Amino acid sequence: MLQERVEKLLDEAFEENKSLFLISLEINSNNQIRVVIDGDQGISVNDCIEISRKVEHNLDREEEDFSLEVTSSGVSEPLSLPRQYKKNIGRTLQVKTADEKIEGTLTGANEEEISLKWKAREPKPVGKGKHTVEKEAVLPYSAIVEAKVMITF
Repeated sequence: MLQERVEKLLDEAFEENKSLFLISLEINSNNQIRVVIDGDQGISVNDCIEISRKVEHNLDREEEDFSLEVTSSGVSEPLSLPRQYKKNIGRTLQVKTADEKIEGTLTGANEEEISLKWKAREPKPVGKGKHTVEKEAVLPYSAIVEAKVMITF
């Protein structure tokens, strides 16, 4: 019952601010509600406050006691939704698949797959030594075990 009411309130909040979206919603047996959100242009503290108020002000603590936490998806958290990949086009990702780890620039993302480009050192086809080659990969989301944005300073 609480889950349905919170989901409905979150849907309303995201209708009011279409640049925000839900990453996860968890409600444990003690009615501790944890909402993780993200946004197409990032997240501000005010965005978290607005979502928190929308939920908290429309639930009755007299009817059912709860605690509420609204947070943004952390910088170290893996990407989980196509919308998150789309907002990170042009950034460097570290992508793990079942059999390899790729660090490359995200060049495209749609609802089914992502495109990455990177440079690698490979043996020359003729002669000794290595040369740098540009590589590309198109990976369906189903092949991605984990993907994180690499932060550079």
